[in-house]
Amino acid sequence: MIKSMTGYGRSQQLADGMNITVEIKSVNHRYFEFSSKLPRSYGFLDEKLKSFFMGKLTRGKMECYVQIETVEEPDTIISVNHPLVKGYLDAYKEISETYGLENNIKVSDISRVSDIFSVRKQAADEDKIWAAVQIVAEEALSGFVSMREREGSRLRDDVLSRLETILGNVSYIEERSPETVKEYNEKLLGRLRELLADAHIDEQRILTEAAIFADKIAVAEETVRLRSHISQMRSFLDSSEAVGKKMDFLIQEFNREANTIGSKAQDVEIARRVVAIKAEIEKIREQIQNIE
Repeated sequence: MIKSMTGYGRSQQLADGMNITVEIKSVNHRYFEFSSKLPRSYGFLDEKLKSFFMGKLTRGKMECYVQIETVEEPDTIISVNHPLVKGYLDAYKEISETYGLENNIKVSDISRVSDIFSVRKQAADEDKIWAAVQIVAEEALSGFVSMREREGSRLRDDVLSRLETILGNVSYIEERSPETVKEYNEKLLGRLRELLADAHIDEQRILTEAAIFADKIAVAEETVRLRSHISQMRSFLDSSEAVGKKMDFLIQEFNREANTIGSKAQDVEIARRVVAIKAEIEKIREQIQNIE
């Protein structure tokens, strides 16, 4: 099943004391492009997320937003600056002995001194955090892929409908083309009869002229190739692989054959059908731009 490059997915879960939200969205792009928006202290997740999504997608411009809120306060480490404490105590003792003052310093007094304590959070376990984020990312990806598949299904139906329209016009051109040769033959014969009146008309010459005309406007090769391209496009639409680039190339071949038929057209109705075919090709080309 083909997939659209446009998609959106979101998941929010509570894991390992963290409230994690992962939101992803993508739009069409020629190649795979990834960008993320993360809390500053979780920058290490960028490459992990990129590698994770790159294995699931081949084309599209993806943006990933991650929010992590700590529900349980992480362990903190409080350290005492012992050299600084000793320095203060020695200074208090010196003052007491020098000036005959009572040395009644208490722990509560020394604790109010700046820089006595240092408080820091315990180093984050990156593997543990990534394991939790990955679970949420997988759920967001599931919804994201489902949306892309639904969009892809709509694109498939639209392209198939347009291929049928092109095929109908191709069939008409194939039926009409021999008739234009017959009509040319009759017009040529009628014109010669008017010009030559009772003079003898060289029937063989007329047949030769008609054959030259028929060869000039022959589009059988082009219509056969168009039918082949339509068949190949249908097979792409049923593929489970990423075929957007192949389809983009193939639609250019559609256009090439239509242009050749148009340049050979000597009939008003055939010319109209070629215009209709090219209009459908352009609409298909626009749709293909959004297929992975």
